[in-house]
Amino acid sequence: MRKFLKWVARLLALAVVIGAVGFFGFLPAYVEDTSNNVIEHAPYPVSDRAAALHKTLVVGDWHADPLLWSRDLSQRGTRGQVDVPRLIEGNVALQVFTAVTKSPAGQNYDSNSAEAFDNITLLAVGQLWPLRTWTSLRERAIWQAEKLHKVEAASDGRLKIIKTAADLEAVLAAKAGGEAVVGGILGIEGAHPLEGDLANLDPIFDAGHRVYGLQHFFDNELGGSLHGEADTGLTEFGRAVVTELARRPVVIDLAHSSQQVARDVLAMTDMPLVVSHGGLHGHCPVKRNYPDELMREIAATGGVIGMGYWAEVACDDITPTGIARMIVKAIETVGADHVSLGSDYDGSVETAFDTSELAALTSALLDAGVSEDQIRKVMGDNMVRVLRARLR
Repeated sequence: MRKFLKWVARLLALAVVIGAVGFFGFLPAYVEDTSNNVIEHAPYPVSDRAAALHKTLVVGDWHADPLLWSRDLSQRGTRGQVDVPRLIEGNVALQVFTAVTKSPAGQNYDSNSAEAFDNITLLAVGQLWPLRTWTSLRERAIWQAEKLHKVEAASDGRLKIIKTAADLEAVLAAKAGGEAVVGGILGIEGAHPLEGDLANLDPIFDAGHRVYGLQHFFDNELGGSLHGEADTGLTEFGRAVVTELARRPVVIDLAHSSQQVARDVLAMTDMPLVVSHGGLHGHCPVKRNYPDELMREIAATGGVIGMGYWAEVACDDITPTGIARMIVKAIETVGADHVSLGSDYDGSVETAFDTSELAALTSALLDAGVSEDQIRKVMGDNMVRVLRARLR
């Protein structure tokens, strides 16, 4: 009997190990593979004119979330939508890598409780992030910054993290000189990693984050989310955070903030503001897209609106032709100086092309009648202008 019990114990231990391997090995990869898929498609047409033009562009993207996932971004991946080799294939010069630190179960665009079960906690445990990240949103933001620094170290010079104006100019000069390099900019999706304490801004800033979203899918200590329950503006703490961010060399991102938060920020700042990823209400009239008039007010700051590549903001046509159509509408609404790219790659969205295929978007814009000068602005020059205005 004793020998039998030992065998039972061994079998149970083996079952636990097999279960852990399944959970910690297979499931996180499966979740990403099904969440960040690219629709199967034949190669998109790229005209000779578009291919030649695309090689001369400074391409920039305001929002992608690959740091959330356990992939080696220094290597070309077989899943997901962004990594360093694919960014270089797409001639991307500037990519914002955003740290997602909390996401409510049942996430939707209409209403989410801040008290809902947090999916990122499960992901942090399942991907064996450091223990400090399991209970601290601040540490999740810092850890994801550390991940990008590790990618930089493993990239053989192909990724350079941008924290200052000098870093930005160095990357742009290297690109102009023909180097295969991409500049990575860190950001946070929602300022809840501050955990209600302005003192937490210092370690998050020191970790390298330079683009600051105020909310994500739920109301937080700073104010209301576009997808929260209260639909409120900035709190007293939120106003203190915005004041401090305006003083620092960073960009404020209004994506996911309530309309009232956006208007409060507009009223209390004098700086270019950004909606990093989304769409245009006049093209796709959904709650996720701010009303066009509010978008025009944000553009009037000298800011930009990042066009996303997923169905809920583009109203279903997410091919290069469909995204080009949305960009044309945005140019008509806010002006060519205020439209940018904001893919939301690897942000649990399905897309029709990954970052290596961006020449197809350039080709689709040409086919839609967008001028080469306007294409240069949308694909990256507008982003560079805002970064030059804010970084020091």
